[in-house]
Amino acid sequence: MTVNAKTLIENKFWILEEDGYKIGTLQKNDTKGWIFLGKKDDRVYFDDEDSLVKKFGCDIFTEHTTRVVEEDQLEYEVHEFPVNQKPYNAMFDVKKQLPIYTKTPKSKSLFCAGYFIIKFEKGWRKAYCPKLITLQRYPFEGPMKTRIEMLQVLNNAIKKEDTNTTN
Repeated sequence: MTVNAKTLIENKFWILEEDGYKIGTLQKNDTKGWIFLGKKDDRVYFDDEDSLVKKFGCDIFTEHTTRVVEEDQLEYEVHEFPVNQKPYNAMFDVKKQLPIYTKTPKSKSLFCAGYFIIKFEKGWRKAYCPKLITLQRYPFEGPMKTRIEMLQVLNNAIKKEDTNTTN
């Protein structure tokens, strides 16, 4: 049994987890020791830290440096173009040459994978995984596979626009 305490409020409240699963909360009582509130509505009182150690283990308040990779931190792709979260309903619009996806299985909002530059009223702007409707409303260039490639295309578009306005 490996129980760890994650601090919610310094020296006041903790979430207790056993092997990564929440088993309850721990509260330091101002008048009398500690109160453990379990997930099954059980309440246990502890007079001192030694009784906590006996119940949960000696390293309950030790900070562990294990790195948990969240699902959102994983790298995803749609037709070889990067996306910022897990894609669903991946498609490829052959006519417009756009990799399209939704963010949830039942969503009707379509997003385009990759990096783009979009020309709004105030000029060119960077975009990462924009909505398809935005690309339908404004002129754009893309998709591109890397941020560096997008920045080069943006720089060229701004230079081209500057030379057209000075002539």
